[in-house]
Amino acid sequence: MSGEEKNDPNAWMVTFADLVMLLLTFFVLLLTMSSMDTKKLRDLMTHFNASTGVLELSGAGKVYDLGEFVNKYNDSDSLLVVDQKHFLTKIKLVSNIKNMLKDENNDITLSDDERGISLTFHGNILFDTGNTTLRKEAYPVLDVIVDAIEGCANNILIMGHSDNTPIKDERYRSNWELSTYRGISVLDYFLMKKGLSPSRFSVGGAGSSRPLYPNTNQKNRSLNRRVEIVFKHLKEI
Repeated sequence: MSGEEKNDPNAWMVTFADLVMLLLTFFVLLLTMSSMDTKKLRDLMTHFNASTGVLELSGAGKVYDLGEFVNKYNDSDSLLVVDQKHFLTKIKLVSNIKNMLKDENNDITLSDDERGISLTFHGNILFDTGNTTLRKEAYPVLDVIVDAIEGCANNILIMGHSDNTPIKDERYRSNWELSTYRGISVLDYFLMKKGLSPSRFSVGGAGSSRPLYPNTNQKNRSLNRRVEIVFKHLKEI
């Protein structure tokens, strides 16, 4: 059988070497993701800007760039692979809301804090001054938010705020009541007119106790009169 080609007893080492190289590449990738430098991640986020862009939802207040999410995670421990899913979920939710509201009123700001992703409606977008009845012009804006709520699993907090102007309407004893009833009006719209599940919602009012700006002029008071719709952080499983 001299015409037959003999098997090389060391041929398996080629396949083994390829396997080892693949495993090494995999573990290097894991290590890189778990200790990714904040600057590098920020640079990476610039690639999102071409498609999702800056969240320019307001000329007054904070302009929210997706890259700012990175600044929330300065510690390398926060960039462990196990947290990437929650990080990307935030980006997707914010991007969706931004795209939905791109043609709406620009007195809307978007922010991220310890509660979750907060969408804030300033001034008279939803309510006339001193009133708790939703303006008809607010319906299309809130309908956009309904789509965002239905497209995520987050629980929702609705929080009303007022400026420090004394209440003159006998229907409300204080700014606490005024701000709370405004939150309830938004909640009623979501539940009664749009049929959303009440189990996901909570509502409250803070009166004038949490101003964004000093109540020293009309513009600041308008910004302090606001309703927040907070997409609360998903709980860790």
